[in-house]
Amino acid sequence: MNRISDSLSAIKNALSTKKTEVVIYGNSMVKNVCEILKKEGYIKNYEIINPLKTQIKVELQYLDEKRKKPVLSTMKFISKPSRRIYVKSQDIKPVMSGLGMGIISTNQGVMTTYQAKKRKLGGELICELF
Repeated sequence: MNRISDSLSAIKNALSTKKTEVVIYGNSMVKNVCEILKKEGYIKNYEIINPLKTQIKVELQYLDEKRKKPVLSTMKFISKPSRRIYVKSQDIKPVMSGLGMGIISTNQGVMTTYQAKKRKLGGELICELF
């Protein structure tokens, strides 16, 4: 969980400083989160640049390249190392009335809250993005 929150914080900070890419340290869960962010259009691409240190280069996505308005405007961490938040599938709510996305860690892997609700899975709610 610490790796995920550190990686997402690095992405959030890079977006606020209007960088085009950022290098994060991760593991398989962070790689899965990057895959979700890519599929949902929050980042352009990612690639593993050093498999031994598990360094991942993330290319950030912006709405307007001239003004550098990021696609990902707000990231809210729900579960923290000091306080884990677990939800059942029936308790999963849409983020910003369906405009945002949540990321949840289930026993079948990391996925969006929409996918988890569809599969009737609960788990640790990591963050909400919009």
